[in-house]
Amino acid sequence: MKKLLLASVGLFALAVGSASAADMPRREAMPTKAPVYVSQMYNWTGPYIGINGGAAFSGSNGASGGLVGGTLGYNLQSGPLVWGIEGDLDWTRIRGNNTAGETSNRWLSTVRGRLGYAMGPTGSVMPYITGGVAFGDINNSVGAASSRTTKSGYALGGGIEAALTGPWTAKVEYLYVDLGNGPTVGAVTSDFHTNIIRAGLNYRF
Repeated sequence: MKKLLLASVGLFALAVGSASAADMPRREAMPTKAPVYVSQMYNWTGPYIGINGGAAFSGSNGASGGLVGGTLGYNLQSGPLVWGIEGDLDWTRIRGNNTAGETSNRWLSTVRGRLGYAMGPTGSVMPYITGGVAFGDINNSVGAASSRTTKSGYALGGGIEAALTGPWTAKVEYLYVDLGNGPTVGAVTSDFHTNIIRAGLNYRF
């Protein structure tokens, strides 16, 4: 009889405990957040090589013509600011005439600093200003007489460069180039200056 009583009490306690556990509210699962995808920022730092080509206009004696050549450069980025140095060498056919004679240029080179600002969602578009030294030849002709010399001067301008795909970027820029006075032929001396608009394609390493 005693054993039967103890067994009944045990079964009753087990039943009460099970019922209490069933009545407890279930803990809701914590909602999971969708993964956040962050666009990778474009990195302008490093060396590059490229080609460029364009046109010169409204220069000495109304000089105009075309140019094509190569480019070397290096960029260093700090936040959105991009510092760099760029050099180029172009073969040119720039000529201008007036009643005093003709002024022409066959090659032109610049070494310039650049300061840009990386823009856009990934910083892949960079407007910039640029300036530095310029070198080139100047030929002055008056009648049958002519003289050619190599001169140095300055180049100032600006442009915009943008990433295309992989290591490739493209740019469009304007430069004002002034090489100063050319050689004197007879009593005639002509200076050389020109406005340049050109495009370029660069490969970044």
